[in-house]
Amino acid sequence: MRKAERLFQLLTLLRGRRTVITAKALSERLQVSERTIYRDIQALSLSGVPIEGEAGVGYRLRPGFSVPPLMFDEEELEALLLGVRMVQGWSDSALGNAADRALDKIRAVLPETLHHRHTIRPEWLLVPDYYREESARFSDQIRQAIKSQQVLQLDYRREDGAESTRVIWPLGLVFWGKTWTLIAWCELRTAYRMFRLDRILQSLPLPRHYETTSEISLQYYLNKVQQEECDETI
Repeated sequence: MRKAERLFQLLTLLRGRRTVITAKALSERLQVSERTIYRDIQALSLSGVPIEGEAGVGYRLRPGFSVPPLMFDEEELEALLLGVRMVQGWSDSALGNAADRALDKIRAVLPETLHHRHTIRPEWLLVPDYYREESARFSDQIRQAIKSQQVLQLDYRREDGAESTRVIWPLGLVFWGKTWTLIAWCELRTAYRMFRLDRILQSLPLPRHYETTSEISLQYYLNKVQQEECDETI
């Protein structure tokens, strides 16, 4: 990696954080030595970039500092456009609209040579719409509940047609290609449960919130599943 490219990536990493990030973390992200990070930080500072911090503590950009709009190469644009179209085709309408706005911002900074090529929809980069209004039912409300750690009451229909009401702690959403699934802690079963969004009949936010614990959290659940998969392959 050329130094100019590395300095730009370093500036991008610093720009995307509000708290300090250590030289060790930066070196791991850029796959260079910590000594190189120290030299690059010094080079950026000498060029007028207001970097706060010190070796052994961490670095960050001074609040309020802005940098010129980011430029993307063609493969980066293709990756971003694919991601935007996946959100537009497979998520709820709120995220779909946010993806539209993000795409407008990306187009606004494109150089003229790339603008026309990525304004139209390339015929080789299509994302089918999997009936997102049905498969992502209540997704917007559930996303907000996950972020605010709000308890939800679900009316749910299982695959066999049986209906039940559950009070759950929403922890995370997983997309399986055609269906969205909610990973949650079920108060009735006192255990993790998964609920397909297209089988949720009603979702009601309750006036209380939950606190994750060392054994009730999305990360704990994912680690548990990963460990079970590893045990099965031994």
